Amino acid sequence: MASKPGILTEWPWTCLGNFKYLVLAPWAIRETYSFIVSNGSEKDLSHFLIFPFLLLRMLHNQIWISLSRYNTAKGTNRIVDKTIEFEQVDRERNWDDQIIFNGILFYLGGKYIKGGDHLPLWRTDGVILTALLHAGPVEFLYYWLHRALHHHFLYSRYHSHHHSSIVTEPITSVIHPFAEHIAYFALFAIPLITSVLTGTASIVSFAGYIIYIDFMNNMGHCNFELIPKWILSVFPPLKYLMYTPSFHSLHHTQFRTNYSLFMPFYDYIYGTTDKSTDSLYESSLDRKDDAPDVVHLTHLTTPESIYYMRLGFASLASNPQNSTWYLWLLWPVTLWSMMVTWIYGRTFTVERNVFKHLKLQTWAIAKYNIQYYMQWQRESINSLVEDAILEAEEKGVKVLSLGLLNHEEELNGNGELYVRRYPKLKVKLVDGSSLAVAVVLNSIPKGTTQVVLRGNLSKVAYSLALALCQGGIQVTTIREDEYKRLRARLSTEAAKKLVLSKINATKTWIVGDGLSEEEQLRASKGTIFIPFSQFPPKKMRKDCFYNNIPAMMAPKHLQNVDSCENWLPRRVMSAWRVAGIVHALEGWNVHECGDTSFDVDKIWQASLKHGFLPLVSDVIEHGS
Repeated sequence: MASKPGILTEWPWTCLGNFKYLVLAPWAIRETYSFIVSNGSEKDLSHFLIFPFLLLRMLHNQIWISLSRYNTAKGTNRIVDKTIEFEQVDRERNWDDQIIFNGILFYLGGKYIKGGDHLPLWRTDGVILTALLHAGPVEFLYYWLHRALHHHFLYSRYHSHHHSSIVTEPITSVIHPFAEHIAYFALFAIPLITSVLTGTASIVSFAGYIIYIDFMNNMGHCNFELIPKWILSVFPPLKYLMYTPSFHSLHHTQFRTNYSLFMPFYDYIYGTTDKSTDSLYESSLDRKDDAPDVVHLTHLTTPESIYYMRLGFASLASNPQNSTWYLWLLWPVTLWSMMVTWIYGRTFTVERNVFKHLKLQTWAIAKYNIQYYMQWQRESINSLVEDAILEAEEKGVKVLSLGLLNHEEELNGNGELYVRRYPKLKVKLVDGSSLAVAVVLNSIPKGTTQVVLRGNLSKVAYSLALALCQGGIQVTTIREDEYKRLRARLSTEAAKKLVLSKINATKTWIVGDGLSEEEQLRASKGTIFIPFSQFPPKKMRKDCFYNNIPAMMAPKHLQNVDSCENWLPRRVMSAWRVAGIVHALEGWNVHECGDTSFDVDKIWQASLKHGFLPLVSDVIEHGS
């Protein structure tokens, strides 16, 4: 929001929320129906294509968003090395409002402007006229409109909303108050309306011009430099005719320079070109990939998880993962992405963060959760993990957190396979199991004397059972096979606190993967379920409480946090991810993988010392 919001700041359909797309429905339905039932020359292809064109624009923008986030996460050619936070993501959620607005105006213009219907597919004169009018009056008028918007009166009421984003993303280009978009459309409509009135308009000139505007807007705000030097060397005058991402980024950091739309020509004429334009362009092009200190290695979970990643839909990535019905409409894209990842899965950079002096990155392996349970996929997965470890070793990474990769012990022995294979590894592999145990132990309500332990037995489960029994808490299991396996791993003294019972009134359940619906229904009313796994249990009881998976609240000095880790709340990180950061901060020169575990209290206190905070459980929040 602008510092002093003026009139027409809000969009007319803001109150509709996610139902705002319905404002286009009457026109889209009418034109689609008309095209289907009409015959021959009565069919109006230009009106019918408006709605598909709007969808194409959304896809175009989304590609730029994903590409920009991927490149800036890696560090390749990054321009502004600052951070983006949740506040900016929330402010830029309505980037598609301008597409809806344009769609309404296209439908109205086609109906009420003479010559606006039944446009031909191509007219050369119309394309030339559109290009000339843009290069002339549109660029010139925009330059002075933009300078006017930086006058304190208009800036405080309108344009400051756009400039709230110092570090830009492609969609930052269209984040303006409604009144500003009215002015911009009036400006960009000059070539469009002129071509209609002169009878030279065509579908290609209309669509091509709008796509050109979208492309240049997205490029100018993408925050990574992509215009190669050789292009400007071959044709030097191009620097006056086409801006670069670094050129426009200076406008967002300096505010009073580089006002031009897409052609820097007018900045050079009127002396408003930033002096560091050329040097920033050169340095941005020469910038290499970041060399992180800590890498968190994870993988895709469900087919829909691609949309919840930071590289996916920003609005979904910035909120805990929940089922969203409209993603079913994207099943062709989902299916296509599954086929690509199954055939050509590889590791890619998802996110970068900064913690004090540490550079952090998250790498994702393009394998879905279900693939980790397939025998024939294990060799492929282990190969990808091994490649990631060797890449981290080459880049000088201090700690590699195995993250979700340790949920299948049979896969690689919680990372022990790689330590045995490469005994001289400098990068330390951390499975995070000790901190996960510490978080669960500190989530158990004070005064608890007995708990139920249920779930697939893992390194974390065995460690929990041992710690609880040694702490004098009775551990009840409800499956005989789990009871026998746990008892075999416990000392004689600790095993005295292990009990097998089908029926109990214990209201604290420590649960992992494999907890069934039937078992949840056995629990007493008011039971608190505390997960020890990386995946939360399905909530079947409204009269019970469900904690988050082992996780901690990140301190304020963890920067560039603008997405959620799967189903966790904002600025909450899984214990497996926190463990890698703490390991590097403490400078522990050992691996935590295989059967190796840390002192639970030591890792817990170290996490608190560095600012990570425990989460408040549902029981405390509800006053139970």
